[in-house]
Amino acid sequence: MKIQGVFCFILWYMQNYSFVFFLGCFLWLFNLQSQDSTSVTLNEDPKYLEDQFYAGLAYNVLLDKPRGVIQRNLSYGIQLGYIKDIPINRKRNFGFGLGIGYGTNSYYSNIIAENTQPNISYRLAVEADSLNRTKFETHAIEFPFELRWRTSNEVDYKFWRIYGGVKAAYIFSRKSKFISENTDNNLSFQNNDISQWQYGLTLNFGYNTWNVHLYYSLNPLLENGASLDNGVIEIQPLRIGVIFYIL
Repeated sequence: MKIQGVFCFILWYMQNYSFVFFLGCFLWLFNLQSQDSTSVTLNEDPKYLEDQFYAGLAYNVLLDKPRGVIQRNLSYGIQLGYIKDIPINRKRNFGFGLGIGYGTNSYYSNIIAENTQPNISYRLAVEADSLNRTKFETHAIEFPFELRWRTSNEVDYKFWRIYGGVKAAYIFSRKSKFISENTDNNLSFQNNDISQWQYGLTLNFGYNTWNVHLYYSLNPLLENGASLDNGVIEIQPLRIGVIFYIL
């Protein structure tokens, strides 16, 4: 029971304080990555590894939105994790990466989800709702797999990189929230229409500290026939942001 309590506390903390926690991690990682690499000596082990810890910030674009759906506020994504670097050539500038990490994403729009048991219904916000914000929110364990190419060597930590691959994510918390200017109408509940397994294509590329991160989802955000005005909601997220790597 004690182990269960600790696990539940960790999940609660990740869901409620993830933004502040990861913002602090970003500042720390950015400081490490920005340090001058001149301190590296030629006596290092030639069997070096690269880019095994990562953190990223992204903006979530909603593709294939039904008619009348608009994005509101800042739909953000945060990721942090470890990826094992597996070079496969002698120069160690080409190989694979296999990892595990944590990601949280929020998708703000004018779609209101209502828990009308036994199903969940969806509608567009109207003026009478006094809408402040409404969103879908997910917390996930992520499993990235990358094909990696870079121009690094054992003494130069400033290099070009192109990492392409796929990412699967197991969603352990999936919520719908509606915040009204009238606080008596606020809603928050676990939304099982949000796909529990999500997967997509990834591309990370750049030089030294600053790297572009792209993710295109291959399955819709909502499943189980979720519909709006008798049309199936087939929204697919596209993430555009930055990613930072350190050893």
